[in-house]
Amino acid sequence: MRKFLPMALAAVLATLPLAEAEAQTSAMTGNPRAGRAFALQVCALCHVVAPGQLTPPRLTTAPTFRSIANLPSTTALSLQVFLVTPHPTMPNLVLTDSDAADVIAYILSLKKKP
Repeated sequence: MRKFLPMALAAVLATLPLAEAEAQTSAMTGNPRAGRAFALQVCALCHVVAPGQLTPPRLTTAPTFRSIANLPSTTALSLQVFLVTPHPTMPNLVLTDSDAADVIAYILSLKKKP
């Protein structure tokens, strides 16, 4: 039994990074439709979130979601970091993990397909 315990502990510890990576991946998968609905309520005051949105944005300098999606640097990770980092030009929004994942999924869905 004593010989088995270190091997079992090593096996459990070896799977921790994999489990953490899987948890991060599932947290980053969002619902683009829910993200669009959320963004139209919260982000459309400053951004063009979707073509033909009913509320015109107040800021002409705020990038459109489509232009954000098509920046070469835009990835799920870069959007996640951006959304949790304070920016002087954006209000201090606090999004739930689910809302952030949904908005990220929506923005990424706007990326032009090659």
